Amino acid sequence: MSTQTSTVAHGAPDPSGPEGGQGTRTGLRGHPWLTLVTVAFGVAMVALDGTIVAIANPAIQDDLDASLADVQWITNGYLLALAVSLITAGKLGDRFGHRQTFLGGVVGFALASAAIGLSGSVALVITFRVLQGICGALLMPAALGLLRASFPAERLNAAIGIWGAVIGASTAAGPIVGGLLVEHKGWESVFFINVPVGALALVMGLVLLLDRRAKDAPRSFDLLGIVLLSGAMFCLVWAIIKAPDWHWGDAKTLGFLAVSVVAFALFGFWETKVKEPLLPMSMFRSVPLTAGTVLMVLMAFGFMGGIFFVTFYLQNVNGLSPVDSGLRLLPLTAMMIVASPLAGTVITKVGPRMPLVGAMVLAAVAMFGLSTLEANSGMGITSLWFALLGLGLAPVMVGATEVIVGNAPLQHAGVAGGLQQAAMQVGGSLGTAVLGAVMASRVGSELPHKWAEAKLPPLPEKKEAALKDAAEVGIAPVPKGTPEQMAQAIKHVVHDSFVSGMGLAFVCAGIVSVLAAGVAVFTSRGKNDAGPSAHV
Repeated sequence: MSTQTSTVAHGAPDPSGPEGGQGTRTGLRGHPWLTLVTVAFGVAMVALDGTIVAIANPAIQDDLDASLADVQWITNGYLLALAVSLITAGKLGDRFGHRQTFLGGVVGFALASAAIGLSGSVALVITFRVLQGICGALLMPAALGLLRASFPAERLNAAIGIWGAVIGASTAAGPIVGGLLVEHKGWESVFFINVPVGALALVMGLVLLLDRRAKDAPRSFDLLGIVLLSGAMFCLVWAIIKAPDWHWGDAKTLGFLAVSVVAFALFGFWETKVKEPLLPMSMFRSVPLTAGTVLMVLMAFGFMGGIFFVTFYLQNVNGLSPVDSGLRLLPLTAMMIVASPLAGTVITKVGPRMPLVGAMVLAAVAMFGLSTLEANSGMGITSLWFALLGLGLAPVMVGATEVIVGNAPLQHAGVAGGLQQAAMQVGGSLGTAVLGAVMASRVGSELPHKWAEAKLPPLPEKKEAALKDAAEVGIAPVPKGTPEQMAQAIKHVVHDSFVSGMGLAFVCAGIVSVLAAGVAVFTSRGKNDAGPSAHV
């Protein structure tokens, strides 16, 4: 797809400047690198929230007397709202301007965070977490849309590389900052921290961001398309979230998946008929854009699905605290921070195809390496595989994002940003659910066998089911008064069963990563005009 589009810089003195119709910026407003710094604060707020809240969940459960299901909804409500809203939010940016959408998302996210910290019931926490998800959906695609419109093609990868490093740094900081805040200030502080960050992003945005829009930006809104896509995404993500409880073969799971498929099919049909579609199907005529979207789904499937078990491994099997677990994961996140801008530079010079193929091969090697971990594996071997995984993931985060956003016409930059984020959310949710089912199946088959081998006394059916549930997250429930030798045997059996299940999950994640390397062959750099030819 090679359609060239131009932009209008709203509020600029000469909207039909010499550079292909680009708007003229004056002073600091609209400067590409200052735009990057500004959106980085908003993105950092969302990325930090993604990992910091997990650390606060036990304290929220205890303080608000919440059930396990309530705590799960603190996460699931956010994920559902985010996944359902992303593409529509991207369209809002294309229609009304990415600057306005970004600033609205920043304000909403910060206010929702403050409301959560002031909430006195778990119902209010969940309600405001849903609002947080909607505001996060407004913010993330708009950030990519602003970068797409601000940077020329030859610098877009470098900008997205730094954008990826900010996400990596914020994600890495979450468990450490969260652990310190919860321990010393209370769980409310992990939400209040978003208020000053949001305020800074708002002030910088008002002063520095320039609203560039394509001349042929959408002028109407596809309401039926929004309803169909939102319904399809809701049913898909809901089925994925509930599958571990309902089971994949259950009629309810299959029913929601079937409704999702039908809604997606109706949405696709409708988008070919409406004058200004929510998600133009013509975008997918671009093989690189389609490949980039599939690559993002597969990468998130393998990474988020596989890494989900690592926190349980570090805390429940190795016995580390949340803060120490975050420190143990630093080789992964540090490598992503360092490698993201480097990957942007390399991809700019040689194109995305070979770096993405090589990166997914590295990620596959790391996944297969992680599958060999044992219950007593030391820091050296885990750090090696984590670092290699970070080195493999960084180019994919950068390159696949640029492939999707860069191959979309400028007037659909927001939708493309929403598509990138939605692909990552769906892939991560699917990976966590599917690999979780693989893990549970292996633990269920290994645990009775290893229990019998250790010559431990048989358990009643209810206690055996409870033991299996605990073993799936690496917890060895040892009753008080159990003799030390028997207690150690129970821990050994449970931890070995968990590690066996985690190993199989990582093998599956490695296979998916190999498939992703094959998909990466079809990627290529963005062919559409990526923004102004300003001196950056």
